[in-house]
Amino acid sequence: MNRQITITVLVTLALFGCAKKEAAPVAAATTTQNAPALPTDVAGVSAAATTAVTTTAATGTAGSPVAAADANGTIVATGEFVSPVRSELAVKMPGRVAKMYVDEGSRVSKGQPLLELETDYVRINLQRAEADAARAKAVEDDARRDLDRKKELIAKDSIPRATYDRSETGYQQAQAARASSNAQASLLRQQLNDAVLRSPIDGVIAEKRTDVGARLGEASVALVVVQTSPLKLRFRVPERYLAQVHKGQSVKATVDPYPGQNFEGKVTVVGGVIDPATRSLLVETEFANRDGKLKPGLFARVEMEPGK
Repeated sequence: MNRQITITVLVTLALFGCAKKEAAPVAAATTTQNAPALPTDVAGVSAAATTAVTTTAATGTAGSPVAAADANGTIVATGEFVSPVRSELAVKMPGRVAKMYVDEGSRVSKGQPLLELETDYVRINLQRAEADAARAKAVEDDARRDLDRKKELIAKDSIPRATYDRSETGYQQAQAARASSNAQASLLRQQLNDAVLRSPIDGVIAEKRTDVGARLGEASVALVVVQTSPLKLRFRVPERYLAQVHKGQSVKATVDPYPGQNFEGKVTVVGGVIDPATRSLLVETEFANRDGKLKPGLFARVEMEPGK
């Protein structure tokens, strides 16, 4: 009787152990499929990382915007107007600013005075140099008359040769003295002219870095002038349009300040190198901008019909 009970208990335990071993993989699989939820802050970081990866895969390498084509095949791009010439103006001689003729945003023409330095001492020195030049001229005239008389006398053997030579030397010295005085006066006149800073181009004052009373050194930039007519606009187009973009091709640009108005331009440069990162090439266009509506730095949308 006891032996039968013992055998029954052993069989029951064996069956229970086998059932537990079979149930363990199922539980493990269930645990793997239903992972516990992440904490709120960790879940936010995970979602952001997933979004960043998806965005990078969709847009490719970061860089300049590349043009695309609309349903009609027109190349559509965006770009920014830039000035072809930007001049940082510095005075030719140090000094204190006496007058300012322009301000930021002022339109200027080539050769127009922009500022003037104090020139009181230069003018005084010029007056003295001009007086010295006048005196040197009088001395030269007197020496020339003396030499002319000596020429007549030496022709008649009325004076020794040494006397004539001294007169000739005196005349040459008077000529040199007058030339030196004239050079000094010319130098001071040039300083007066250099005291006025003039615009080298037609354009607009982009920056004003000084004002009346400020002292400027030889390398001090006083004003920045940018050319506004014409303006350049650069953008990139996909490499598949390489054979369809040509120099002289017409383009149209629109800007937010003037909705509905198209600005006409021409292609001036077609890049000869393909950017390996974006598989695109640079296109540079030029807009006359005679009315001055367009400004450097203005964002624009460009449309261009592919050529053949």
